[in-house]
Amino acid sequence: MILPDHEIRKHIQDGRIGIEPQDGIEERIHPACLYLRLGDEFRLFKYTQEAFIDSRNPKSYTEEIKTEGKPIILHPKEFLLGITYEKVRLPADIAAYVDGRSSLGRLGITAHITSSLVDPGFDGKLVLEISNLGKMPVTLYPGMKVCKLVFFKLFSPAETPYNKLHDAKYRGQAEVVESRIYKDEK
Repeated sequence: MILPDHEIRKHIQDGRIGIEPQDGIEERIHPACLYLRLGDEFRLFKYTQEAFIDSRNPKSYTEEIKTEGKPIILHPKEFLLGITYEKVRLPADIAAYVDGRSSLGRLGITAHITSSLVDPGFDGKLVLEISNLGKMPVTLYPGMKVCKLVFFKLFSPAETPYNKLHDAKYRGQAEVVESRIYKDEK
């Protein structure tokens, strides 16, 4: 069951869903979602002499960019990792999925590429996979609404929520974290 606005509000007010900070939260609760804002930390993929990225090699292929509140321009075909301004905490019986904004999509901007599920028990900021599929550069502003979370109730609490998984690679992330796929079992 997808949670409607009044259920989202209730769960935030009673602390079952944690959203920090909460400034302006009432304006960001919509009929079936909560909008999250863009943070000001990014990781931009560097141009390199290497022919490919080896997913089993922990080498960094990105450079960290902290805009300190200033906008960032995303050029056509560019891809960067961003982070939400808000920290999100979910209980064991509520999950969410990240969805992009139609208004940004109409400019060619995707807020996430593939990792839309936020597991029950997640606690941290969300890393966004942001890409410009359009033909023109687009300015992104820290603090702008960049994506939405759609919450849904599980039939029963997860037996092992994300914060209890032994191999949770992104537990408690507070900054833009690169792929840790190299930590998967080989």
